[in-house]
Amino acid sequence: MSGICYTEEFKRDAVVQVTDRGYSVKDVATRLGISTKSLYDWKAIYHKPEKEHQQDVLQAQEIRRLKSELARVTEERDILKKATAYFARDAK
Repeated sequence: MSGICYTEEFKRDAVVQVTDRGYSVKDVATRLGISTKSLYDWKAIYHKPEKEHQQDVLQAQEIRRLKSELARVTEERDILKKATAYFARDAK
């Protein structure tokens, strides 16, 4: 992955050029300097009904939030394990 982040508007506009204006994926990708794979991926996402797309966005946000929370809880657990081992060693 190139690491370039495109805006939602850019992605939607690129898809519109293919779906509504009839340009080929290859032509649009070449003109915009993106890969055809990216454009096909965006087309699959943005050609969905808006309600379905919104659900996908909300799910992705929830997954990111849960991953972040899991990382925090895992870190807290590891700290508590180390503290327990430390105090158990001193209690002997």
